[in-house]
Amino acid sequence: MFKPSEAKSIEEYIDLIEEPRKSEIKKMFDFIKKTVPNLKPYFAINMIGFGQFHYKTKSGREGDWPVISLASQKNYISVYACGVRDGKYIAEYYAKEFPKASVGKSCIRFKKVEDIDLKALEKVLKEVAEKPGFE
Repeated sequence: MFKPSEAKSIEEYIDLIEEPRKSEIKKMFDFIKKTVPNLKPYFAINMIGFGQFHYKTKSGREGDWPVISLASQKNYISVYACGVRDGKYIAEYYAKEFPKASVGKSCIRFKKVEDIDLKALEKVLKEVAEKPGFE
């Protein structure tokens, strides 16, 4: 059996996830598309990316990265929201609004969609779409 990490497209990635996680990923995928319709979804290595921004690190390394990513991990679902406000990752500003999730820098991890406040996540996603980047 294939693993989601072996997928080559968004559809294949979702199809390779087992239930009940597959339904949760589909819900979150649809929610992100609806919330930030300007960020085009695409398959990024082992995750679904939405939009891109160009980055350059202090050491000079540069490349393109998804503004928002959605991934099915072994024990949870991850939404990566790569955006910064005043030198701090935007997701960190909203951490208290996600008591059933684990929030670290640009990542919000949870087991089920019902474990997170979708209104708060909507705020994070919209702000990140306006201010993409790394710290």
